[in-house]
Amino acid sequence: MTRRPLVLGLTGSIGMGKSTVAAMFADAGVPVFDADAAVHRLQGPGGRLVAAIEAAFPGTTGAAGVDRPALSAAVLGDDSAMRRLEGIVHPAVAEDRAAFLAAHADAPLVVFDVPLLFETGGERGVDRVAVVSAAPAVQRARTLARPGMTPARLDAILARQLPDADKRARADVVIPTDVPLDVTRDAVRRVIACMVPSTGG
Repeated sequence: MTRRPLVLGLTGSIGMGKSTVAAMFADAGVPVFDADAAVHRLQGPGGRLVAAIEAAFPGTTGAAGVDRPALSAAVLGDDSAMRRLEGIVHPAVAEDRAAFLAAHADAPLVVFDVPLLFETGGERGVDRVAVVSAAPAVQRARTLARPGMTPARLDAILARQLPDADKRARADVVIPTDVPLDVTRDAVRRVIACMVPSTGG
């Protein structure tokens, strides 16, 4: 039987520090598939989804690809528009993810970094789930420090995301980020040690 890597789904709500944790996995030598980066590539200049998105949401693309603020304005708060966009984006990201998995078939462990893992049913496509979490006050302060972020926009984003408590309840492991970086890094190392099989005889 062909062996394949153990697939760890890495997720967490906005402002929880997921990108930092994903980078720690990568620094430890674990291949990481970044779903957000795949979306940016597919929607960037010459990206293969630009024409389909323009057709579905006229005026949301240009020479630089998808105009993300314009697209966000077109879909945020509109469930029907969001489903239409997801119907364009998700299959293309799934193709990229399959190619990534094939390219790293010999790795003992790979990470799928997916912001909306639970919200899109993505947990069914992974073997284990790690949730990145921080205290609500820390999450809010981090997110509101981002350029262009407002309390109303943050609330609209959080309304689309499964509450952090629910994510933690459904996780196989929780990685804290409202602690010193070394503590978070140690948690990542422990996850890797638990999930990568020993090479001993």
